[in-house]
Amino acid sequence: MKKQVKKPIIFLNIDSLLAEPLQVAIQTGKAPALHFLMEKGHFIPDMVSSFPTMSVTIDSTLLTGTYPDQHQIPGLNWFDWNRKKMVNYGTGIRETVRLGFTDSLTNMFYRLNNQDLSKKVTTIYEDLNQHGLTSASINSFVYRGNIKQDMTVPSLLRSISKLDQQITTSAPPLFSLGGFTRLRRWGYAPQMLSGNYKFAGRELRYLIRRGLLPSFTFCIFQDMDFRVHFKGPYDLKGISKIDKEIQKTLNLYSSWEEAIEKNIWIVIGDNGQSKTSWNYNQVTINLRKILKGLRVNKIQSPVHSKDQIVLSVNQRMAYIYVLDERIPLSQIAGQLKTDKRIDVIAWKEGEDHIVMSGTKKGRLKFTPGGNEVDVYNQSWNVEGDLDILNIKRRKDERLTYDDFPDALARLYGALNSHVGRFIVVNAKPGTEFRAQSTPFHLAGACHGSLHKQESLIPCLITGVDDGPEYSRLVNVKEVIIRNIVGEMI
Repeated sequence: MKKQVKKPIIFLNIDSLLAEPLQVAIQTGKAPALHFLMEKGHFIPDMVSSFPTMSVTIDSTLLTGTYPDQHQIPGLNWFDWNRKKMVNYGTGIRETVRLGFTDSLTNMFYRLNNQDLSKKVTTIYEDLNQHGLTSASINSFVYRGNIKQDMTVPSLLRSISKLDQQITTSAPPLFSLGGFTRLRRWGYAPQMLSGNYKFAGRELRYLIRRGLLPSFTFCIFQDMDFRVHFKGPYDLKGISKIDKEIQKTLNLYSSWEEAIEKNIWIVIGDNGQSKTSWNYNQVTINLRKILKGLRVNKIQSPVHSKDQIVLSVNQRMAYIYVLDERIPLSQIAGQLKTDKRIDVIAWKEGEDHIVMSGTKKGRLKFTPGGNEVDVYNQSWNVEGDLDILNIKRRKDERLTYDDFPDALARLYGALNSHVGRFIVVNAKPGTEFRAQSTPFHLAGACHGSLHKQESLIPCLITGVDDGPEYSRLVNVKEVIIRNIVGEMI
């Protein structure tokens, strides 16, 4: 018995690439490489991302084929209920410093992959290793594999933190992460923590030039996220810059046609962005102010027995942890409901999942496994006001989603992503949460929420006859594994 030979997959993740700006860039001639890949393959403009729409959660969903209730990465920022400590994988510099710079770096470069990402799920890298196949990770903070790899902490970071010179982690055989580890011996990462789009492109081209391209290569271009945060969603210049790196990669072959004959190419954006205005008071939702009268933990201090609330903000979504067992979650939800900019307020009561809104009356209760079936063939028990989540029933009685794509499964994922008494809140488009020292984005854009503006992402696939069963990121892993491993013959 031997495995069917399959083409290598080159998977490009362009952070914060949106479908409409992509199409405008293509129509105006600013993205010829992406235009070529779109013409030669399948274009899905509305693939559903994970929730929260933050990179570490999204990449965990992509690589494991599960939502956070299984892979257990709740967001970029969350509270470890058992250890009574905030877990931050690297947000704004002020928040990171106040939480502890060394702790945040350790969380990002070690704990995320070696402790927090659930051992009950496997990554694409681990699955391929079990089949004797190699893989590569370039620029991704989520990278767990089967091989022990040493990362060298840059000297500047060591001088301002308490990190050791080396971090040993579990990664794929081919592993590149900015200034910490690289494929090219003399490669230089212009950013301290990760490489920029040029670094990522050079690392990918190194594999192709040297004939080292493995069965699966995951390469992230992160720069778009930073640009869109400050320039807004329609940053065509950012798309053009990354497209040039893809052009250089395609040019390594005798023709672009040969590039797609020899490889399967998949390009996605991981999350969308919601545009914001200059008006600070309209844009920012101050959770500490809404919860005035309660003792909210200060992030620079350890959690004390007198603290009642811990806030963990992921831009346009947040986890609100209620430490005081005497305070019902419904009471806190009632306070949050007074702000009309909070459009989803969700929490657990036993096995039930309750949803309210600051913009609509009523409430919704749901649990998995009932008689209601949605458009993704998922079954639910649903009681109450479906309009809270803008859910409709089609003529065939299937539940369908609009403003909040795959809302029930994605909310369920967040509400069961980790232990603790907490509430999930979601902000209306154009607004974001603030707590203490959390970054905010005026006259730019931000993400994190359940809303379709951040949840629907573009996806280009060339060289694959059958795509994912459903247009959801959680279904992409099965396509990758199927097209690499194939059938045993």
